[in-house]
Amino acid sequence: MAEKQYVIFNLNNQEFGIDIMSVKEIITYKEPFNIPNSPDFIEGVLNYRGNVIPIVSLKKRFGMENIEVNEDARIIVITYKEKEIGFIVDDASQTIRLEEEMIDDVPDLINSISRRFITGVGKIDDERLLIIINLENVLTDEEKAEIEELEVQDEV
Repeated sequence: MAEKQYVIFNLNNQEFGIDIMSVKEIITYKEPFNIPNSPDFIEGVLNYRGNVIPIVSLKKRFGMENIEVNEDARIIVITYKEKEIGFIVDDASQTIRLEEEMIDDVPDLINSISRRFITGVGKIDDERLLIIINLENVLTDEEKAEIEELEVQDEV
């Protein structure tokens, strides 16, 4: 049986998972520096190990309510095309191993926008479901281009 390990994170008391191989690091939340004229879901930029990286609010990106940041907030840093991007989550406190048969396909009722980044639904036990997402696909190609433009302007 194929088994994968996932980092579990929370957004508004809902559990999500991301393949641990996609995660570069999970850091304590720091207030990003605001960038004028950036997309609404871009909270700003941070200095991450000597590189300026964009910070994305997953709650804003997913259109969720209650977008304020709590004291347990973390930033999940991933690498996308040799660049790091940080995603703000309410907390990221554990990892879990799931067998392939514990993960169902995305239900047909989910719209195509969500299907782009939801890769499956994990069944942890009788009570818990884990929405498994691919953070690389959370942003559209146009949004990724906007982020790259921000980084280019930052370097000028």
